[in-house]
Amino acid sequence: MPKMKTKRTLAKRVKRTGSGELKRQQAYVSHFASHKSNKQKRNLRKATLVHKSDFKRIRHLLQD
Repeated sequence: MPKMKTKRTLAKRVKRTGSGELKRQQAYVSHFASHKSNKQKRNLRKATLVHKSDFKRIRHLLQD
């Protein structure tokens, strides 16, 4: 069987941490910024981890 290809679009959006989890940027930050509070915009700048249920779904897309 041939090797599975890595989904490059996903590989550009997530990074694997030292413990094997996936780090991602948060959504809801690109537009409609005037409706959001400064606290919300500040917290959206921080990276977060992929949820474990999503991790199970997308781990096969990243063959690294």
